[in-house]
Amino acid sequence: MGSGKTISLAGPSVIFVYMIIGFMLFFVMRAMGEILLSNLEYRSFSDFAGDLLGPWAGFFTGWSYWFFWVVTGVADIVAIAGYVDILAPGTPLWIPALATPVVLLLLNLPTVKAFGEAEFWFAIIKVVAILALIGTGIVMIATRFTSPGGSVADLANIWNDGGMFPHGLFGFILGFQIAIFAFAGIELVGTAAAETKDPEKTLPRAVNSIPIRVLLFYVGALTVIMAVNPWRTIDAANSPFIGMFTLAGLGVAAVVVNLVVLTSAASSANSGIYSTSRMVYGLAQDGNAPTSFGKLSPRKVPQNALLFSCIFLLAGLILLYSGDSVIGAFTVVTSVASVLTMFVWSMILLSYLAFRRRRPELHERSTFKMPGSAFIPYVVLAFFLFMLFALAQAEDTRLALVVTPLWFILLGAAWYLNRRTPLQQARIEEHKATLRSERSAAAAR
Repeated sequence: MGSGKTISLAGPSVIFVYMIIGFMLFFVMRAMGEILLSNLEYRSFSDFAGDLLGPWAGFFTGWSYWFFWVVTGVADIVAIAGYVDILAPGTPLWIPALATPVVLLLLNLPTVKAFGEAEFWFAIIKVVAILALIGTGIVMIATRFTSPGGSVADLANIWNDGGMFPHGLFGFILGFQIAIFAFAGIELVGTAAAETKDPEKTLPRAVNSIPIRVLLFYVGALTVIMAVNPWRTIDAANSPFIGMFTLAGLGVAAVVVNLVVLTSAASSANSGIYSTSRMVYGLAQDGNAPTSFGKLSPRKVPQNALLFSCIFLLAGLILLYSGDSVIGAFTVVTSVASVLTMFVWSMILLSYLAFRRRRPELHERSTFKMPGSAFIPYVVLAFFLFMLFALAQAEDTRLALVVTPLWFILLGAAWYLNRRTPLQQARIEEHKATLRSERSAAAAR
């Protein structure tokens, strides 16, 4: 949904925007991969953040990741409501906004297998759809398809109208605002691969394939779209993926793609529900959430944590009726999610820097070292600061920089109270003892 607006802001330079973000996040994933393989007892980045930076880091990372997926789920529900309105004009927005959390809850409550089966089909549908879009676009370019407006499909459409940077540097910077959200959840690739039977092989393969996926699914799809549709003709408020099939005269295909992007949003929300319930469950196990969230149902599903997360998705109802448009609500929510996910990615990098400093022997033995590990983490952290600057440049995304500090203030107050519990005091003392032991070992070397 946001790609149309991103193209309108940045023009063809949006291709470079996605490539730069993908390049930076590849190193975040390499950092995470190296840490996870150094200790297969780590279940997630919240675990290694708590171990390497201190219990406070596990608390802040875990709850921020939970909040990120809740906000992302709200964004997905807003998108689903928008797509339903296109498919069935006049449908009250509250119907999909209420039905989606209920359906996702029913998919996740039975068993983990039910979630996996649903997510498998969700993923297959969207991958096939994007490949079909790229294939259709290539045919349209090869046959020099002419649109009703008279424009001819040609790769030259990408640079002929004002060059690659038609809005200058400022437009290029604005393009990063929504594009960063497209990468939210990329860290799931690493944590999921780490839980497989053979993580030493699966995790490196999954992480190293990320650049290829970015080039194919993001850069490839957008290149084809802007070659077929001159970029100024792309509607900022609608999905250009649907628009391209409509332009090709494939009316039925356009309806199908509308259903596909709807299932894609549902897929993201489904992953979010799964992730948040497991994160809250893990936080409860570590004494960072109420103990009731740490209980499993007879079918081994953390149903209390699942219900807790689903309730917050109803915030999508409020957003849909408080804004001027679906895309306006979507932009605000995705901006908040972007700030939260950048915080989580930053914590992964800070944990990696602590890992290299505190456990150099594990870094040296690693078979999956992060390239440029001595300086690249600082480059990526500087890029995230640039991203905050980009978010501050427009009014609709600037709101995220006001809202998220309130979240961290609330989280800080919660940690202040939680750290006083006997369990957390013991964890804090254990962390201090580990630090002293590592310093002594380093001094002896």
